[in-house]
Amino acid sequence: MEKAFKKVIAFTNNSLSGDLPNGLCKHLTILRRLDLSKNKLDGHMPKSLSNCSKLQILSLSENDFDGRIHSEIGRLSNLQTLDITSNHYTGEIPKINNLVELEEFDVGFNSFSGSLAMETFNKSRLRIISLAYNNISGTLPSNIGSILPNVEELYLNSLTNLVGTIPHSISNCSKLTLLELSDNKLTDLIPNSLGYLTRLQALNPLNGMLPVSAGNLSTSLTLFYAHNCKIKGRIPNEVGNLSSLLDLDLSGNNLVGSIPRTIGNLQNIQRFKMSDNKLIGFIEDNICLEFLDISHNNISGIIPMSLEKLQYLDYFNVSFNKLRGEIPSRGPFKNLSSQFFINNEALCGLSRFNVPPCPTSLTHRSNRKMILLVLFLLLGIALVLVPIVFLFLWIRYRRGKRAPQQADSLSMATTERISYYELLQATDSLSESNLIGSGSFGSVYKGVLRSGTAIAVKVFNLQLEAAFKSFDTECEVLRSLRHRNLVKVITSCSNLDFKALVLEYMPNGSLEKYLYSHNYFLDIRQRLSIMIDVACALEYFHHGCSSPVIHCDLKPSNVLLDEDMVAHLSDFGISKLLSEDESDLYTKTLATFGYIAPGTSLCFC
Repeated sequence: MEKAFKKVIAFTNNSLSGDLPNGLCKHLTILRRLDLSKNKLDGHMPKSLSNCSKLQILSLSENDFDGRIHSEIGRLSNLQTLDITSNHYTGEIPKINNLVELEEFDVGFNSFSGSLAMETFNKSRLRIISLAYNNISGTLPSNIGSILPNVEELYLNSLTNLVGTIPHSISNCSKLTLLELSDNKLTDLIPNSLGYLTRLQALNPLNGMLPVSAGNLSTSLTLFYAHNCKIKGRIPNEVGNLSSLLDLDLSGNNLVGSIPRTIGNLQNIQRFKMSDNKLIGFIEDNICLEFLDISHNNISGIIPMSLEKLQYLDYFNVSFNKLRGEIPSRGPFKNLSSQFFINNEALCGLSRFNVPPCPTSLTHRSNRKMILLVLFLLLGIALVLVPIVFLFLWIRYRRGKRAPQQADSLSMATTERISYYELLQATDSLSESNLIGSGSFGSVYKGVLRSGTAIAVKVFNLQLEAAFKSFDTECEVLRSLRHRNLVKVITSCSNLDFKALVLEYMPNGSLEKYLYSHNYFLDIRQRLSIMIDVACALEYFHHGCSSPVIHCDLKPSNVLLDEDMVAHLSDFGISKLLSEDESDLYTKTLATFGYIAPGTSLCFC
């Protein structure tokens, strides 16, 4: 045990304070890992850390360290990970020429200054480099592709003094999966060479024009975020080749022309934002997505009625355009706000959209007459058949022969209700072996119904007065919400001494397990997908419901993952349902006592 302790020291996410002792490594010559991240440590990084010659992982992130990083750090020749993000370090970034084993170098969110000397990374095995949010200046070297042959993630965002252009040799970084370049002074960005990074999964560029070669990213790119990036010109048809794209945001730019029809080829896309541009053309009827925002453009024509068939469409904003004709009213349009259709040329439809009613044409009148004729005909048939059927059933009942169909329907009706005793049987009398979680107002147990269906049973602790209100709140919130990223409620069970919710079982547990446990790992694609799932759920709460909902307790433990790693938001015990006149007045903070979930829980660092 003592030997293992000497190899690994990890006190992450605590309340340690003070500075690091100079003699820390005097008796720890075989130390492999030192992790003191997420504490309250301060002072300087002692030079004596270089005596830990076998150190492979050094993580001091999210503390209050300051001062300079001494050159002695270069003596840690076995170092593989150096993470000092989110501190107050100053001076120049330390030289790491001798760290030939280094794979991850994260110094973001500090106050480093000086010139960008990418040459210090030459001949390294670096996979992840984060220099974001510092005061570094300079330009990117022309031979960056040969300097960083193995880089997979490169964060150069918010370096406000970074100037010049992206070298064409960036295409030689063939393993690059994430490139973050926003908030710089780089010019003439998005070169054609970016289109040849065939493993790129996420791209956040700045100004320039979208290259035709972007279509080469079809098998990898899942996130293209370019909000307010001064991008100009037309959207190339080749964007339709990005078959893996989940989120496309080109809002707030200077794009012109029409939206390519090839956008309809993006079968996996979930969010599509093109607002605040100068786009023209029409809304295509071959799109299939959950989020569409093309407001503040010059889009004309009609809104296709075929969009009523989009099952998962939660957000549809076409305000401030030149649209005409009837606004669809069925399917997802039942829950859309009138604000999504304002300031158009000649839209009409239902009064709840605050538009004039559509004129009734002769064709509509003739169709209405035909419908009325068919209805009267069906009514006449029903008046004849119903007494005959009733008489037939009455005779069978008198003979003691009940129709098997009635028994079947009764069986189907009862299977949707789960009694208190069935819940006890499914959870082995709420055995601790089936306990999968606990919270402020109760506990959650795994159960298996007689049909073999796995369920999660949330049992409220009725000894707490607040538990009654929590149960009522969850029932009130969930009875009218339907979304793919919310935990499904199967039924409820309530009497004087017992209150529980029967929920869909999530086999992969909570997001907290994957973020704060060393036994689980999320790759960048999964992290992006989870972020989008949670954002879609919140977007639905705030804008997709008839009455806005405030969750009030959003944290990783309340984000559950199903067998396909799709995120589902849960625990609505302290949620708040707002009416339209309350949305600007409600300011009281609600959350887990003593806890505020960090906004960077899903960061890639």
